[in-house]
Order: sequence, then C-alpha cells, then structure tokens
Amino acid sequence: MTPQQAGQTGPAEEGTGGPERRVRVVLVDDHRMFRTGVQAEIGRTEITGVEVVGEAADVDQAVTVITATRPEVVLLDVHLPGGGGVEVLRRCAPLMGAAEHPVRFLALSVSDAAEDVIGVIRGGARGYVTKTITGTDLVDSIFRVQEGDAVFSPRLAGFVLDAFASTDAPPVDEDLDRLTQREREVLRLIARGYAYKEIAKQLFISVKTVESHVSAVLRKLQLSNRHELTRWATARRLI
Repeated sequence: MTPQQAGQTGPAEEGTGGPERRVRVVLVDDHRMFRTGVQAEIGRTEITGVEVVGEAADVDQAVTVITATRPEVVLLDVHLPGGGGVEVLRRCAPLMGAAEHPVRFLALSVSDAAEDVIGVIRGGARGYVTKTITGTDLVDSIFRVQEGDAVFSPRLAGFVLDAFASTDAPPVDEDLDRLTQREREVLRLIARGYAYKEIAKQLFISVKTVESHVSAVLRKLQLSNRHELTRWATARRLI
C-alpha cells in the first residue's frame, strides 16, 4: 500500500450511519511500519467495519495470536521469519477447518511470484492480493473472504487457474484414502520428526489421542514403526 493510498477515503465513509458489517482481523507481517500503515488505513472500525484484534511479526507469534483471538480473517504475508506464511497455514489448519467460526486467510504480499501464490493457496488461504492494493479494495477483499469467497488480484488469478486446471486426474492412492483427515495430519507431523508432545500441541489434542492416531495409521498402512512411516510418507511426497 503506497503512501498516496493511505489518505484515500474508505468505502464506509460514503454512507451516513457507519458500517453495518463487522469483521475481526489479525495482521501478520514482519515489517512493523507496514503493519502500522495497514492498521491506520483499515482499522478505523467505526468507518470500515474492520477491527484489528492482533498483530504478529513471525510464524510463532502469528500462531499464538491467531489461536488466542480466533479472528474471522487473517491478513498474512508470504515471507515470514520461522517458515513463512505456508507454515502459519499448516499450523493453523485445525482453526481453518473448524465447523463453527473458521479462521480464513487472505495473503497480502509484495510478491507476485507464481510459486508464492500457489503455495499459500494450496496451504488453505482463501485469496491472494498484492501490497499495491488500495485501502478500499483491501477492506472489500477482507469482507469477501469472511463470507467464504476466493479473492485474487486480477493477474494472480491466472496462476491459480493454471496450477489447478491439469487435465490429468491425480492417481488414486487407496492406502492414503484409508486414513482420516486427522490421521493424515498426524502422519505428516510424525514424518517431519515431531515428538508426540509437539504434535499434541500443534493439533490441540492430547498426547494419548496422538498415540491412538499413530497406532491407527500404522495398522491401516501395515507398517511397524515411525521410521517405516516416514519412508512411506516421503515416497509419496506428503512431508
């Protein structure tokens, strides 16, 4: 967002009674001055309807703040200390998948590289806009994501269409299809070398539940230990 855009009038200022819609937002970006600018631009709740309930500068902070505040939308930078936006998405997967009040993510980045766009969309983000966006359009994009829409800057939509428009159907993996979604999450974390306690913390479940999922995965895949499980996951590029 450019300095010239910072003074633009928000969409709600055109009305007379203030915003009818409200949305709670967390800002995740490692540049403090940028967060301050976005907060000043869109965080005037009485005008825009956007309430900024938290900020974070790296992956760990982001996960902590998002978990604590449970916002409706997270504005997420792609490049962050600690593993990037994709890591935030991975660690917040249970919040995105919540049956009630899911947390939705909108990538807001200076990067317009296809690999960055595709990476966060595959990770679960609902949209991707660049930092050249105006304040008015950003507010509109936030509300659209809150409502479940997919939002992209015009040029970026083509990257996503190209990435997901393969004419070749992916091969069916009958072994993988035997696993539940939660078992797949546990499988990936085990294959990445996480201890049971770390997995429990990541997925907000007990260590005993993690152990039960691991036992179920080993049984369904007819494997004997986590080393075999890691090799199995690696061969299928699930890590």
